[in-house]
Amino acid sequence: MDPAALDVELVGDGLEVPCVDGTARPYLSLDAAASTSALPAVAQRVTEFLPWYSSVHRGAGYKSQLSTAAYEDAREAILRFAGREGRDDVAIICRNTTEAINHLAYRIDLEPGDVVVTTVVEHHANLLPWRRFAALRFVECGADGTFSADAVRHALDTQPRPKLLAVTGASNITGWLPPLADIIRDAHERDIPVLVDAAQLAPHRPLPADADFVAFSGHKMYAPFGAGALVGPRSRFTHGDPFLAGGGAVDLVDLDEVVWTSPPDREEAGSPNVVGAVALAAAIGELERIDWPAIEAHDRALSRRLHAGLRAIPGVRVLGPGPEHDLLPLATFVVDGLSHALVAARLSAEFAIGVRHGCFCAHPYLIRLLGLGHDDLERFRAAARHHDRRSLPGAVRASASLSTSVADLDRFLTAVRTVVTTDPPVPYHLDPVTGDYRPEGHDGPGPTSGSSAACAPG
Repeated sequence: MDPAALDVELVGDGLEVPCVDGTARPYLSLDAAASTSALPAVAQRVTEFLPWYSSVHRGAGYKSQLSTAAYEDAREAILRFAGREGRDDVAIICRNTTEAINHLAYRIDLEPGDVVVTTVVEHHANLLPWRRFAALRFVECGADGTFSADAVRHALDTQPRPKLLAVTGASNITGWLPPLADIIRDAHERDIPVLVDAAQLAPHRPLPADADFVAFSGHKMYAPFGAGALVGPRSRFTHGDPFLAGGGAVDLVDLDEVVWTSPPDREEAGSPNVVGAVALAAAIGELERIDWPAIEAHDRALSRRLHAGLRAIPGVRVLGPGPEHDLLPLATFVVDGLSHALVAARLSAEFAIGVRHGCFCAHPYLIRLLGLGHDDLERFRAAARHHDRRSLPGAVRASASLSTSVADLDRFLTAVRTVVTTDPPVPYHLDPVTGDYRPEGHDGPGPTSGSSAACAPG
């Protein structure tokens, strides 16, 4: 029996797609770290809700009242999921983690001289918003892509005193889990609030209840309907202008003055994504039903198989820490002498396996993992400025979901070994604009040649 089996299926599992040899094969998605398909219970809940959909907080009609109740139930589910029951926290429902962190960066009262401590391991979503409002102080990583709680403490103790610590809960490139409990404790001992980017963490582990703020996305946790959340203390959102201004965020407007309403409504101007919120609540309910011990056991079994299998293939180099660490079920790797884009294209076109390739929206971290130097970066910058993606650096990432089995990983590992050891059965052509390879004579669903819609933009 598969030791990692959870008896979970996702919408779309088992669909067949055409391959270059003319055979249709069951599609194997190993790109859960980017986005997950919906759990059937989530899709069913959305289908049941759609006939009753209406505007929330804006109508006396039955459907409006029912939609409002469903939306607020979702908010309560988010707070429960984040471990905030019994606390005066709010759950702000937004599009995704990126929007949530931008929201917080606007609302946390940063001034140009303020410092935010973050790390080189972060996704761009937890780097770029802070650069708009404050100076960044980075925690560097070691050669294996990890950093210690001591390194974070040193950054927190460096003057000027930071206004916030913004740290990932799990790397989207290596699956490494920073020592969050120690990091949050150390920050709080210094009266420094902590934001945890939990986009990658949320589908795999309980959220850190001690963090001041957490942000996460439904599309990574089996609710791909466009909703995410920012959770934090109500007091942080009680004063000042909201990130978005508009209807629903106010109590009174005249031509000279605005009276903003109370949070969380104050932070959710416009008609909200009620369907996305309902889907997110359903996903939370399913994760709670499956239960964290079962999810963690599944993750660890898959992570061990994935890492051991890749490291056993000659010419494959897995990036980041080794399997002695507790890693999420994902692995990022490069193949000697082969472009990451070609490896990903062959896995798709020949084996119906979907992986991610490129820099995974975490350029500083991947640059370190690849060991690139200053001259390399200057060359890549010059190419990028001319929109030439042919030689941009990158790697290949395989990431598992709740429905992934050990047999799925064995199928993937066999395919990787074939790609590494054999020539392609058909020629592949490189598009200089997108940086992607496409097999000759195989009309797939991707962008046409000359399109700027690359498979792996940064």
